[in-house]
Amino acid sequence: MEYRFTPEQEAFRQEVRRYLEKEVPPRWQELAYTTWEETDESWAITRKWNRKLGAKGWLAITFPKEYGGLGRSHMDQLILDEEMASVGTPTGIETAITIGWVCPTLLRFGTDEQKKKYVPGAARGEIVFCLGYSEPEAGSDLASVRTTAVEEADAYVINGQKVWTSVGHRADYCWLAARTDPDVPKHKGMSMFVVDMKTPGITVRPLINIMGFHSFNEVFFDNVRVPKDSLVGEKNKGWYQLAVALDFERSGVGGPARMKQTIEELVRFCKVTLRNGKPLAEDPFVKSSLARLAVEVEVLRLLCYRITCIQTQGGVPNYEASATKLLSSELLDKVSNVAMNILGPFGQLDRGSRWAPLRGLIMRSYLSSPSMGIGGGTSEIQRNIIAMRGLGLPRQ
Repeated sequence: MEYRFTPEQEAFRQEVRRYLEKEVPPRWQELAYTTWEETDESWAITRKWNRKLGAKGWLAITFPKEYGGLGRSHMDQLILDEEMASVGTPTGIETAITIGWVCPTLLRFGTDEQKKKYVPGAARGEIVFCLGYSEPEAGSDLASVRTTAVEEADAYVINGQKVWTSVGHRADYCWLAARTDPDVPKHKGMSMFVVDMKTPGITVRPLINIMGFHSFNEVFFDNVRVPKDSLVGEKNKGWYQLAVALDFERSGVGGPARMKQTIEELVRFCKVTLRNGKPLAEDPFVKSSLARLAVEVEVLRLLCYRITCIQTQGGVPNYEASATKLLSSELLDKVSNVAMNILGPFGQLDRGSRWAPLRGLIMRSYLSSPSMGIGGGTSEIQRNIIAMRGLGLPRQ
């Protein structure tokens, strides 16, 4: 299938490119941050960037105008995401969580009051959500969450623990999955809540990743009282809302755009770098490896376009999103490994070293890529979803 853009969409793409050429902070490009890196400096740059996009209506371009967006099409969102990923803008994981996953789910299931309270602020870049999903005993099987939310006269009282909570130490609110009925099958006793992270009884503890950055956290809830209007949607129907949010989570086009950018940088590097007196670009292994990656990235890009077409028609991608998530996770691992093999020992150097190729990006991508096959649902879970929902095969 060949995807074509309208003249208006091509004009928008050119508008985005001109804007990014002028506005992307040079410091961000110098640092060459990966998605999962976060420091005080990167956080400050990201927050300023999101507010700038929010002022244009581009941070949440598909949201209705009354909620801070422009009411543009999903295809316009794809164009914007693709162009921003291609140049490497200061768009961190908190943007994907807040704008890409939580707010679309709130717009689908939330009350009018909840939409007005949270979505416009998020669209302006002023509100950040974290995800309260994974627990020590509930990762791939999210329906096994043990965090409880007990209904009292005027509130819900939350007790439990979440883990691997990205930007939990920065977030304003937590999009929380909790058990509200322990006496029914696990998929039928969950509910979703929006919890203010400043509520008494919440403790956030850092988890430092392999790159030495603080992005993940443990979050503990000790008799945390939240008002009843923190419940999103129908009580005990949270599993279905969670499933929709996960489908939004698995649909991004930014992955192939970033990988294409990495491959193009590798190609430029190989053309000017000599090994045994010849350019790396003449090495058969290098040529075949990069060509194979370029083909697979193009396949992934077209899968992402398919996701956007489904959304344009009013649908929510399901097994299609899992296919995209699976291929994206495994392809990032391939790109990182091929790049490390091409660069050799120099690939282990980080930014700050004058000898680090590609500003040290490959070393950090190599260390972070294995986690992509875990976060957002493991590759094994994605294969199960594709088998059952896409191919109609029986549950194991």
